[in-house]
Amino acid sequence: MEITPIDLRDIDKRASNVYEGIIVTARRARQINSENKIEFNALLSTIPEATTDDESEDIDNPAQLKIALEMEQRKKPHLEALNEFLDGKIEFEYKK
Repeated sequence: MEITPIDLRDIDKRASNVYEGIIVTARRARQINSENKIEFNALLSTIPEATTDDESEDIDNPAQLKIALEMEQRKKPHLEALNEFLDGKIEFEYKK
């Protein structure tokens, strides 16, 4: 995986300070992660379970493996949230 440095001044432009920007992106990353988890569990529930007599036997389910690999290929939630923040797609305000 490639590491791309991000200038903290870019974050500072979108929020009143860097720390505020980091908190906003962290909260958005948690939301994205929760959405991904719900989607993953929904996809897993559509796969029929393999039944075996010997529960100690480890059997790979190819359909489950395919779904897991597809989910791993997605952008990481924190990178997706940071890109949304830097592109101005995240709106935030303080509760009053």
